[in-house]
Amino acid sequence: MIHLPENWKKFWKITEEDFEGLFSAEGTVYRNIDGRRTVRFRFGEKHYFGKFHRGVGWKKIIKNILQLRRPPVLSAANEWRAIQKLNSLDIGTTPLVGYGRKGLNPGKIQSFVVTEEIRNAISLEDYCKDWCDNPPPYAIKKALLTEVARIARVMHENGMNHRDFYICHFLMDISQGKESITPDSVRLSVIDLHRVQIRAAIPWRWRVKDISGLLFSSLDAGLTKRDLVRFAREYENASAEKAVGERRFFWWIVRKRAARLYKKAFGKKPPAA
Repeated sequence: MIHLPENWKKFWKITEEDFEGLFSAEGTVYRNIDGRRTVRFRFGEKHYFGKFHRGVGWKKIIKNILQLRRPPVLSAANEWRAIQKLNSLDIGTTPLVGYGRKGLNPGKIQSFVVTEEIRNAISLEDYCKDWCDNPPPYAIKKALLTEVARIARVMHENGMNHRDFYICHFLMDISQGKESITPDSVRLSVIDLHRVQIRAAIPWRWRVKDISGLLFSSLDAGLTKRDLVRFAREYENASAEKAVGERRFFWWIVRKRAARLYKKAFGKKPPAA
């Protein structure tokens, strides 16, 4: 199975049975482990990201089974489907260029997904890193909180959970300049979709995992209780009383898990919000 523009197929000499040319694309390597290589490379006038899977091997599959863990991601199909799903939900993400897959042996599936680089963007982790000492205008913070919560709600309502849902995986458009961001100009894209799960409905525990990941990665951004209530209200699409009151146990679990993640990562209790 190959989905690629014809000029790509011709340049990289790609066929249904051979995409080795594209696999050998040279550039900046961001990951090269467990049979998966992620590289930023140039083609024509643009930069792209290629995620090339050579198979995880039966050893890892069996290990996960014996440890009663979920099977590892076997191919780039996960990311390909996730990008298409986000596009259908009108949520920003990396523009898809193509996808390919060959092989039936689960341990040796070879596949790839190629996306355009999102230019003129900054991760929310970098954008928010000095908020404790240099807080933004409240209108900007409110717009970001609302948009991140809306994206999380739309994804979860439509059967998607990210599994690595941290603010570093949200890119904000700064094509007009970082200092020119206004509440109305906030545009976010969700990236790193390698482990996304898509199904009819998301189990409760995976909602907890995603939202606690967001909170954990935001704990050093100087968020207040008012901010957290605003996020909850938008995520639940309900009044503050209903969002926080009727769903109190959910948000208590989210905060406990986020605090535990913070202590594990940094060896100390998180700042109080």
